Amino acid sequence: MSDDKIAFCFPGQGSLTSGMGREIAEAIPEAMDVYDEASAASGLDLKELCFESEIDELVETEVQQPALIATSLATLAALRGIGIRPDYVIGHSVGEFSALAAAESLSVADTVALVRERGLATAEAARERPGSMAAILGLDDPIVEEICNRIGGVWPANYNCPGQIVVSGEHDAVAEACAQARRAGARHTVRLRVTGAFHSPLVAKAAERLRPAVERLRVYEPSSPFMSTVSAKVEPAQRVAGLLVEQLTSPVRFTQAARELVRDGARTFVEVGPGNVLSGLLRRIDRGVKTIPVNSLAGVRRLEQLRSSS
Repeated sequence: MSDDKIAFCFPGQGSLTSGMGREIAEAIPEAMDVYDEASAASGLDLKELCFESEIDELVETEVQQPALIATSLATLAALRGIGIRPDYVIGHSVGEFSALAAAESLSVADTVALVRERGLATAEAARERPGSMAAILGLDDPIVEEICNRIGGVWPANYNCPGQIVVSGEHDAVAEACAQARRAGARHTVRLRVTGAFHSPLVAKAAERLRPAVERLRVYEPSSPFMSTVSAKVEPAQRVAGLLVEQLTSPVRFTQAARELVRDGARTFVEVGPGNVLSGLLRRIDRGVKTIPVNSLAGVRRLEQLRSSS
């Protein structure tokens, strides 16, 4: 591989796939060990859920979050086994927990246990204050922000890439935001298959519930710089706990954070975990970057070959 800096990026909810992680775990013992450790930490049989379950059984946020993180960390273990280390780490929403584990700021057990609590907290908050989310495609961010400000009860939640922003809030407010976006020239609006209005004030109770668990953690200084998608800055260990709580009600600034990494010299983005959603977003953020999704044994081998040929 070239001298360009490598960023490991970790997906969040929506990237789940049936059988995720199984092929890698069955071929690489260190990856299977992660599932065992993650299952013990979460109280869930994550091998059964990830390897055998249908998508419908994984959609609920309190299950999906630890399943995704376990799969990303198992994939990470496979990459560590071939000697690949990142120059930066970044995660989308709950993927930030995987990123912190990759930077050795959190242990696997602490990461998965905390994510399990996060999933339960967000599910409870969503039941108490129901809401929804929708992707708006084809409008500039300031236009979507103005629509949200004008309506009230709906907020920008995910800045995914130029021309793609997710809004979150009360059901009627999200529907009205989609209608106004279409009138303003949006190419498409898509209601997301989620169980709540995540990354909005409607799930503030989840942040209250998660705070004590986060504050009990021992957070080590990242071994690779951690790019926060809350602040869009590289953040030190002492800021991590506060950001993980703030993250629940704050927008995911993935576009802004990825651009900062590119400015800092990152040219190769390795997507570690199920799916390839982030790879697609990154190519829209900057066409000059190389993206390598690693969601299968073939992906691991491809990265190994690229490393050995450099």
